[in-house]
Formats: sequence, structure tokens, C-alpha cells
Amino acid sequence: MFGYITTNHMELKIKDYVTYQACYCGLCQRLKKNHGQRARLVLSFDMTFVAILLNGLYDTEKTTTMIRCPFHPLKKKQVITSAMSDYAADMNLLLAYYNWEDDWIDDRSLKSRLFMLLQKRECQKIAKKYPRQHQSVLDYMKKLAECEKKGDQDNLDEAANLTGEMLGEILVPKEDEWSDVLRRMGFYLGKFIYYMDAYDDLEEDKKNGTYNPLLSVSQEVIEEILKMMMANVSECFEYLPIIEYEEILRNILYSGVWLKYNTIKKERQKEE
Repeated sequence: MFGYITTNHMELKIKDYVTYQACYCGLCQRLKKNHGQRARLVLSFDMTFVAILLNGLYDTEKTTTMIRCPFHPLKKKQVITSAMSDYAADMNLLLAYYNWEDDWIDDRSLKSRLFMLLQKRECQKIAKKYPRQHQSVLDYMKKLAECEKKGDQDNLDEAANLTGEMLGEILVPKEDEWSDVLRRMGFYLGKFIYYMDAYDDLEEDKKNGTYNPLLSVSQEVIEEILKMMMANVSECFEYLPIIEYEEILRNILYSGVWLKYNTIKKERQKEE
């Protein structure tokens, strides 16, 4: 995953920070329990957001426990888990698997190939359990490769739309009265993530002559695009009847998602 959908810790209340960390640890624990110790390596902020959002929307039973984590053995940590933690863990590993596959195809990364082989069986289980989400990722990887090979710099939205469509399916655990709103929210969030990743890679892609839809786009236009995407995401979020974690989710959507962008922007302004 990309790691752009995270909190702004400095603006979180202490109790909300503790809760966020408990949900993050909960996702880690579910990765381990459901898919083995190695699966914890793919733990992401993006899927922590998915777990918290779905936990906040659906009235699912949550379990809070205290555990001693091998990575932080001196003090017990609070852990929050639920059925939505299981779902987010499955999606986390599914996306990681195909990211490894992409790295293997593009760069012949032996490390990625090894992880693929180690997690292939687990990915097959997830694919069988969630065929719609799995198919969306397969379609995404195929179409994105075709789009990048074509290298059409004039079609700004083509690749971003593909990412949005895929994440839209990932954000929908089941078809119900909220699936359309979640799908739309995921669509614009996916586009934001794609554009943020393209912005992150912009200077390197300029040097290497690699495809990047933002190569000929000004800083001002890039910022307006990102703001437009998050405005649409936020509109969907405010429509949802979030039961819990509202402040954490608002912190992520209105502040946290901009941390990486602001850091990159400042660094490039210094270089100029």
C-alpha cells in the first residue's frame, strides 16, 4: 500500500491516538492470526483507515484486549479487533500480493517473488472468499499495466480512475444500503492516492523519463486536483452515519492525508 492515508498525530487527542494505535495493532494481530506471522510485514496505515471506517459505520462486535507485542515487549498494548479488522487484513494481504507480483514483473525483484510464493495459498483463500474484490484487483493490475505501457500523458484521469474503481470495491465489504456511498468514497480516495503517488515520484520520473500523468501539470493544478478529490471523499464521509471513531476519521481525512504532500512540497520549494 501507499501509506498516505494516516493520522496527523499532533492534532489527535490522547484518547483518540490510543484508540487509533489499538486499531492499528488489531489489524496487525488479525494479519498474524488469519495469515501467519509473515503477513504482519504488509501492515499498512491505509488498511487501518479502512478497518476504522467500517468499524465506525457498522455496528459490529468489537473486542478490546491487552497484549504484550514482541516488537514492543516492555509494555502491554491495547488491541481492538472485529470482523471488519478481519476484512481489512484480508484486503491488506490481497493488495500486497499483487503489488509483489507487479514488482516481480517490472523489476524481477527476487524479494517480491519470495513473498509471493510464501503467501500464494493465503491469497487464493482470500480470492475465493471475496471474488468481487479479487476480480477488481486483477482487472486493475491488467488495465493499469496497459495504461502505463501506452504512456498517454494527455489523459490525466485514465490511470487514476482505474485506481479509484479498484479501491471503491475494496471499501465495500458487502452490498447494502451504504455500498454505493462507500464505493464512491473509495473511488475518489483511490484517485487521490494515485495522484499523490504520482506527485511523490514526479522528480524521479522526470529524470528517468518514466510515465507519470503529472509531468506537464503545474504545482497549482496538482494541488487543486488533490483538493477536489478529498472534497468528494469528505462529502461521502459526512453522508455516512458513523457511530464511532468520528474524530479519528476526520483527523485522517481533513489533516492526515495532507502531511506527505506538504512535506514533499516544502522540500521541492527549498530545492528551487
